[in-house]
Formats: sequence, structure tokens, C-alpha cells
Amino acid sequence: MTPPTLPMSMNTPRSAAPAGPAPATGDASAEFHAFFERHHAELARLAHLLTGEADAADDLAADALLALWHRWDRVRGAEHPVAYARGVVANMARGRIRSTVRERRRIALFWSQRSERTDGPDVAAVVDVRQALERLPFRKRACVVLRHAFDLSERDTALALGISVGTVKSQTSRGMAELQRHLGTGAADDLSGRGK
Repeated sequence: MTPPTLPMSMNTPRSAAPAGPAPATGDASAEFHAFFERHHAELARLAHLLTGEADAADDLAADALLALWHRWDRVRGAEHPVAYARGVVANMARGRIRSTVRERRRIALFWSQRSERTDGPDVAAVVDVRQALERLPFRKRACVVLRHAFDLSERDTALALGISVGTVKSQTSRGMAELQRHLGTGAADDLSGRGK
């Protein structure tokens, strides 16, 4: 995906006089485009793993990057801009999941009133890592994904999610334990072998 073309109003700093040139704008735009090129794929992958929706991941990453552009002065001045970006993606993913859950509940309520109901789980279904991740509560899922799929340290994970290192440790440990229950010991051990 290529970086979006930014409207002229977005290229003009708020404090700049409208008639004069704004040399810093080109620098900010170039910095943002370089940031976009370096991190878009990673942020889309994070969105995919957090939401489980491959089709929506690219759009969610693009929405997050657009939000970052609107706050680019703050982002570029941040101590860890990539952690800030991951946090934005995580928050947007959380919002999307909540919206999806609400929609599914409405659909389930509608369909529950119909006679064609099937009771019981589909025994023949195979549970894979993505499905198991989707069963974890969001914070546990985010910690497991950032620690093990993205190989982030506990500190970097804490920065991205805006939580303490202790919370990252406990949520990751609990999330891995739940994955072990869902996947079996071997598959979860393969996953936990990464991100150490």
C-alpha cells in the first residue's frame, strides 16, 4: 500500500501564516512518509493478529496511520514513536472488536428466534492458533501477540499498550496458559519459544 496523498490543509502547520512558505512542512511530510513505509506492514500484521480479520487489517493500519498523521508533531516528538503507533492500532482494534461483538449479539438475537438452530459445538472443527488467540480477552491477546509474534520485550510491550511491565508479565503468562488449554502443550510451547 502506498502512503495516502495528504490534503494541503494537512500539510500546513496550524501555527504557520497562510501566505508564507513552511519549510518544516516538507520535513514533517517526508518523515511521516518514511515512517509509513517502514511500519505500515508491521502495523497491519498487528491489526490482523489482534482482530483476526485479514481483510480489515490493512484498513485498520491505514486508519491508525492517518490518526498518527493528524498528531504527527506529538508522535515525532515521542520517545518511542513506534510504541505510540502500536498503541493506536491496539486501541482501534479493541474498538473494532467491541463493535463486532455488539453486532454479533444483535445477529444472534435475531437468529435465535428462528427455528433452524443447531445445538452443540462442531466437533470436527480444528482449532488453530488464530482461533485460539481470538478466544483470549483482548489484553491477554495483545500481550501474547506483541511478546511472541512481534518479539517485543516486556518493556516495549508495556509502552505500546500503556500498561506496567508487571501487567505485561502476568497477562502474557495467563494468556499462554489459556493458549495451552486451547491448543495443547506442544503448540503453545512452540509459540512461547519465540519472544524470549
